[in-house]
Amino acid sequence: MENKKGNSLWNFFASVKLALVTLFVLAVASIIGTIVPQKEEATRYIELYGANVANFFQLLDIQDMYNSWWFVSMLVLFSLNLIVCTIERLPHIWKVVRQDNLAITNADRLGKMAMHRTFTSRMPSSQTVGTVRTIMAAAGWPLRQAEKDGGTMLFSQKGAYTRLGVIIVHVSILVIFTGSLIGSFYGYKASVLIPEGGETSQVYQSNNEHTAIPLDFTVSCNDFQLTYYNTGMPKEYRSDLVVRKGSEKLFEKSIVVNDPLQYGGLTFYQSSYQPVQGQFTVQITNENTKAEQKFFIPPRQESKWLTEKISFGITDMSGPDMMQRYQYKIWFSDDKAGPSEFWINEGGTAKIKRPDTTYIFTAKPRFATGLQVVKDPGVWTVYSGCIMMILGLFVIFYMSHRRVWVFVSSDGDKSCILISGMSNKNKIGFEKNMEAIYDKFAAESSFSS
Repeated sequence: MENKKGNSLWNFFASVKLALVTLFVLAVASIIGTIVPQKEEATRYIELYGANVANFFQLLDIQDMYNSWWFVSMLVLFSLNLIVCTIERLPHIWKVVRQDNLAITNADRLGKMAMHRTFTSRMPSSQTVGTVRTIMAAAGWPLRQAEKDGGTMLFSQKGAYTRLGVIIVHVSILVIFTGSLIGSFYGYKASVLIPEGGETSQVYQSNNEHTAIPLDFTVSCNDFQLTYYNTGMPKEYRSDLVVRKGSEKLFEKSIVVNDPLQYGGLTFYQSSYQPVQGQFTVQITNENTKAEQKFFIPPRQESKWLTEKISFGITDMSGPDMMQRYQYKIWFSDDKAGPSEFWINEGGTAKIKRPDTTYIFTAKPRFATGLQVVKDPGVWTVYSGCIMMILGLFVIFYMSHRRVWVFVSSDGDKSCILISGMSNKNKIGFEKNMEAIYDKFAAESSFSS
């Protein structure tokens, strides 16, 4: 079997330069994908950039870049690079994690470490070892020991597995890529317009064909509310959505922008709205009985609420005013009194007094709510990868592998104590740890420095 070091293909995929190049290309591509609108009609790109640039975009799938063959190929190439780099580095890292740090062949190496200190004990080595173990255990460094070079070698470490932080980050990136590919191949983005009071059992994919995608449930919009700033500009639009299967109500939620409805693996985002031409929403409430009914009516046409024996209609309208709102002239009649005519502001409320009750009357344009529908079966895989990445980065930047050796040797009726330590990161912090250990040894009455 050919040695990996001599395998040019292996070396190519293990190259740091390859990682830098692919990261640079992916970063530039992501910037372009953010600037250039995605999944628009072909005519839109011609309007924005001209025919030649639009044809270039078509050639490279810039208009759907994140699903293009070359972008996916770059992700695969970067993934292979990560996998090979991980395989290349893991054996060495694992060897450091699992190595026997008591197997130092020469105790003199401890004295050559940057952080070391020597103490003398008035006790024989056997008693000194016991005292050293007590001091180190109290400092949070439990020791293992072995006989070495005519003395006793003691060792303790913390954070050995933090060396795997870089491997966790590599794996997390692969998990995120996997989740993205799952979402790309098995998910979709779609949209749908639902008139207030209407429902749908299908959505339309965001592609050039606007392919219809059937749902195994229906989504209805029971109410749509549009509020305005004092300038007349739209402030918030809210849709009351209900999910049903047959006559059974399964789920309902009032959604606004950035607060979607999630059901059946789909997420319904409030994205837009538009008026339903020639349609108005009228709601009438009997103040005494609390009976209420919503109607969707055209103008200049008589409508009836049969159970209340009411006739009504919008006979005229004026506006818009400074707030860009209209006023409606209402005709209202029942069998209890003569007809009433009055003006009402858009979205306003009027009280109609009758001999036996009072009716609360509201009128506004009928709107259709625009929903963006997203199916992303890979989203939880991506979330898992993000959590792994945060964990790995925390380990890399805030944790370190710290090792402490203590060598106790006999010197006549006394003992010599050599304390050494090293850390792969955060040298300044580890120096403070070592100084704390040195202080504890200096405080021991039988030891002297």
